[in-house]
Amino acid sequence: MENLIALLVAAPLLGAAVLLCGGRRLDRVGHWIGTLLAAVSFGIGVALFADMLGRGADDRTLHQRLFTWIPVEGFQAEMAFQLDQLSMTFVLLISGVGTLIHVYSIGYMEHDERRRRFFGYLNLFVAAMLLLVIADNYLLLYFGWEGVGLASYLLIGFWQHKPSAATAAKKAFLVNRVGDIGLSIAIMLMFTTFGTFAFGPVLGAAGEASEGTLTAIGLMLLLAACGKSAQVPLQSWLGDAMEGPTPVSALIHAATMVTAGVYLIVRSGAIFNGAPDAQLVVTVVGAVTLLFGAIVGCAKDDIKKALAGSTMSQIGYMILAAGLGPIGYVFAIMHLVTHGFFKAGLFLGAGSVMHGMNDEVDMRKYGALRKYMPVTFVTFGLGYLAIIGFPGLSGFFSKDMIIEAAFAKGGTEGWILGGVTLLGAGITAFYMTRVMLLTFFGEKRWQPTASGAVQQDGTVARAVSGDEPAASPHGSGEMPHPHESPKSMTIPMVVLAFGSVFAGGFFSIGDRFVNWLEPVTGYAHGHPPVSAMTVTLATMAVLVIGVAIAWSMYGRRPVPVVAPRGSLLTRAARRDLYQDDFNHVVLVRGGEHLTRSLVYVDHSLVDGVVNGTAASVGGLSGRLRKLQNGYARSYAVSMFGGTAILIAATLLMRAV
Repeated sequence: MENLIALLVAAPLLGAAVLLCGGRRLDRVGHWIGTLLAAVSFGIGVALFADMLGRGADDRTLHQRLFTWIPVEGFQAEMAFQLDQLSMTFVLLISGVGTLIHVYSIGYMEHDERRRRFFGYLNLFVAAMLLLVIADNYLLLYFGWEGVGLASYLLIGFWQHKPSAATAAKKAFLVNRVGDIGLSIAIMLMFTTFGTFAFGPVLGAAGEASEGTLTAIGLMLLLAACGKSAQVPLQSWLGDAMEGPTPVSALIHAATMVTAGVYLIVRSGAIFNGAPDAQLVVTVVGAVTLLFGAIVGCAKDDIKKALAGSTMSQIGYMILAAGLGPIGYVFAIMHLVTHGFFKAGLFLGAGSVMHGMNDEVDMRKYGALRKYMPVTFVTFGLGYLAIIGFPGLSGFFSKDMIIEAAFAKGGTEGWILGGVTLLGAGITAFYMTRVMLLTFFGEKRWQPTASGAVQQDGTVARAVSGDEPAASPHGSGEMPHPHESPKSMTIPMVVLAFGSVFAGGFFSIGDRFVNWLEPVTGYAHGHPPVSAMTVTLATMAVLVIGVAIAWSMYGRRPVPVVAPRGSLLTRAARRDLYQDDFNHVVLVRGGEHLTRSLVYVDHSLVDGVVNGTAASVGGLSGRLRKLQNGYARSYAVSMFGGTAILIAATLLMRAV
């Protein structure tokens, strides 16, 4: 079975190569090719999973070596794969949810003239993400890491006719490069410390390295995770990434790109276990991002950007859990998997709503859609209940475990982290209830829209599936006619809804998920200062409070189509808590000033020394040239003078 591991990556990679190089002759069947090869990867993953279940818990790690990638003496880089319980979990999630998103995209992108290329980019993304999670060394992981960055850039900016999409893609690419620097430095430190970057030797010898070295490696790995998983302070790209087609949002924000940082930290658990200071920073970053994303999600009227804030917050939960060490590693991955189901379902549901509303994204212009889109309403509603932690659904089990693990940290730190996770649960209930009420309940607030309407950025909007804009740049002013999406879109939503409902309970029965991952991640039972029942009751209390506040604000009173000015906090949240302003002042302006200072030093000091030396030599040579005047008498006098000086110096030395 080990020989099948490489095919996990090879199948979607082949699809990307065929679709991107095959030309227009594949336009009619390109989407089927891309979907089929994604499904092939999922099928191989299921076969490997079945084989793994038939092995003992300590015999489930499979290796496949293809060739030596970099054969240099003292620096051997292998093209080799490792499949264990942790990577298998990601393989099934990435390929499974990825295949469903491919199916959904068949209907969503039906009228886009570049659909073949879109499916090629999807295949490339899935291949890069699979390579990232099955690599058996950090250097090969870095190769997949960069591949994910490239594919996300291509997908976010797929509709490059919109300047906002092109800008968002560039922003995501640049912000992620900052995090990538951290990963490259961490790999260099690993090689200088351990002489290798393979998972086994590095993680096995982590306990022998100094705490300072492990802390440095851990912080660099965290920087990389912040970039890919949109954690503070590298979170600014996530909301703008909504400019891509909705399937891209589901793929990036549910099961793949944003979870790469969580995988990196959990995979490197042995390093963080030996660096408590780095672990503390991880929990702080997760806690801050948890609240940051939740607050931002409360004020967004764009349905996709509200869900993007939610993603940022939920990944914050996972990062916080990963920072707790063996107490939280398993629960971080468990919440990652359940989140993959309900968040993918929520994004696909948002795309279905946009499909029926002429690509309108402003929730204030929705209302009463449950009557016209029943399948979307039910599947989206189940995802909503799962993410807020409604009892019995997936989010209830995974999020509740993280809250208990936070309290189990103990001491003041445990109380603070536990309080933050509880507060985040209440805010999650508020903003997700707000999304449900604005979209599916209340009165109709539909406004005339058109596929060719001019947007705020001055570009001509496209229809939901990438249709060409209407002939008139100002649109026809048509009123939306909400309708249910085709089966190619609703079937994936139904499948994901089942995962949103049942996955968490299935994982929790008999500690299935804990027993599955424990051989790889380790597991330590925590002892919270309060009982598990108390934590559950507190979580339910803040959930009810959050829902009640949202109902009082958006369910009991008419919702204005134009958003009111709002409080100072609301206005700040609408601007993403000024994250872009901060980046502009500190990084952009700061970078400009630093660049100007360096240019001044270069011109005045470096070039000044060089130019001054050259000028001095030139001046001296100019003066010496005057001695060479071409007259023999001048040369005779100079020779006589030199001889006289030489005789005088000789006599003086004898006298001394």
